Amino acid sequence: MTAILNASQRRARALAFLVPAALLAGAWAFQLLGHLYPCEMCHWQRWPHYGALALAALSFVAGGARTRATLVAGAAALIAVSGLIGFFHAGVEYHWWQGITACTMTVSGGGRSTDAMLKDLLAAPIVRCDAAQWTLFGVSLAGWNAAVSLIGAAMIGWLLRRRA
Repeated sequence: MTAILNASQRRARALAFLVPAALLAGAWAFQLLGHLYPCEMCHWQRWPHYGALALAALSFVAGGARTRATLVAGAAALIAVSGLIGFFHAGVEYHWWQGITACTMTVSGGGRSTDAMLKDLLAAPIVRCDAAQWTLFGVSLAGWNAAVSLIGAAMIGWLLRRRA
């Protein structure tokens, strides 16, 4: 690597930041504004994106082109991991294979009486990992995460390897 990132590598760095930022913003918007509560596997897909976002952000301030490129490559790898988890989750939703997790609930105790917690628990929606809450063109959110993450990671890798 040269002392300075070339234009393709700078694009890779920007993409490594934008892909997880956009996917996390979308996930949080669906949760907070659309009231689509994430299941356990949805949370699994978010964690690699948080890591990728941190590595990509560090790549803007780290010293040395090699260090920056390594951080961007690490971010791309984490984005791909999220995409693979999303692919697995989509397969569970489409019943291609069985999931490996129990469903989660959206109720917390927060210092209330057991009667109040039980009432809320019984009224809370169960978020199932094997049922898509929302689809676009027949593709669930997990499927969209898989597609965007895997394509984004591949593009970042290609841009990193490309010469100026």
